[in-house]
Amino acid sequence: MDLDNFEKLVREGIDTIPQEHLKKLDNVEIVIEDNPTSEQIKKLKLRKNYSLLGLYEGIPKTERWGYAQVLPDKITIFKNQIEKIAQSEEEIKQLVKETVWHEIAHHFGMNEESVRKAEKRHNK
Repeated sequence: MDLDNFEKLVREGIDTIPQEHLKKLDNVEIVIEDNPTSEQIKKLKLRKNYSLLGLYEGIPKTERWGYAQVLPDKITIFKNQIEKIAQSEEEIKQLVKETVWHEIAHHFGMNEESVRKAEKRHNK
């Protein structure tokens, strides 16, 4: 999939987030990269065959005290990783949507376990 179409899917994924939550996104940049960097892989201690679809890097809203004059938090969506595991364009679209939601949940202070529980409830 070309980058323009993938960017469109990311925008659509963002648009599925309820407006009341989007209004609360604070100092966050959402970017697309092909793959995680070696530094990101090392920092997360990822196994060789693990596919990282997205990554939140920053200070969650729940931990912001005296928060001023800092670089934006960063949510990265990894294009090649998503395309590698998806079987169709429709599955790419679904994975992008889920990944955007997942990483935004981290921005709001949810840890990995909480995000996964919320995803299970949402997908029932």
